[in-house]
Amino acid sequence: MRFLSRARQSGTQVRTAPLRRRRRRQALAALALLGLAGLGGGVWLVRGGILAALGEAAGERLALAGKSLGLAVDSVAVEGRSRVSRETVLKAIGVERGTPILAVDLAQAKARLEALPWVRSAAVDRRLPQTIFVRLTERQPLAFWQRQGKLVLVDRDGKTITDENLDSFGALIVLVGDDAPAKGAALLDMLATEPALARHVAAAVRVGGRRWNLKLDSGVIVALPETDAEAAWHHLAALERDKALLQRDILVVDLRLPDRLVVRLPPEPKAKEPAKKGRPPGKAT
Repeated sequence: MRFLSRARQSGTQVRTAPLRRRRRRQALAALALLGLAGLGGGVWLVRGGILAALGEAAGERLALAGKSLGLAVDSVAVEGRSRVSRETVLKAIGVERGTPILAVDLAQAKARLEALPWVRSAAVDRRLPQTIFVRLTERQPLAFWQRQGKLVLVDRDGKTITDENLDSFGALIVLVGDDAPAKGAALLDMLATEPALARHVAAAVRVGGRRWNLKLDSGVIVALPETDAEAAWHHLAALERDKALLQRDILVVDLRLPDRLVVRLPPEPKAKEPAKKGRPPGKAT
């Protein structure tokens, strides 16, 4: 049996009848042992902190007694693990094969798992007699956040995940601004309502903590208003569909005024000065 494995999503595990009976006896012995501890029932102890409840010395004796009955960690089953390595999970839980299963502090294991950059939430349970079961909810990358000239990956909660191997996450939008990560999910949800146009948004800059400027992959800047930005976004998408506005030679589309659209064009090239007529200067001799 592998020490750490992915939890089965469906189906049942086939075991021999003697093994089932032996593990059932071990589980019943564990509950009896917990009942003898006199702390208000075995179920609470299985889910709670045994050592904290009993005191360290008594808890260690209970855990060792349980191990003698076969209550020792033989496997760690993990559900929801995609980006977190198995070694990282095991280190956070702090167990190895043969650890007395009643000595595992579930609350501490949960806290250490949730301190990992990729883990949004975790649940840790004992499945007597020999399995620790872990359920992870990992963070989902939302965008890159540019801060102090460097990029980091953030999730929908605005939490920083990592600044390593960013090329593997594809062409995510870049957010700029102190509060940009916290406001990023709402912005991307709004942009997604016009997917054809959203594909061309390369970056979003938070302006004054009030509104957004969007930078398109063509270099065009779109200034969204502070209020009713979604209506302005739909208006821009309609103009692009009907008149191919963004295909023209423009620098900025300003949508901040509710009753008009302002477009800034690039400066016209300066006309070349006509060549002066006359006799060319002679050469010095």
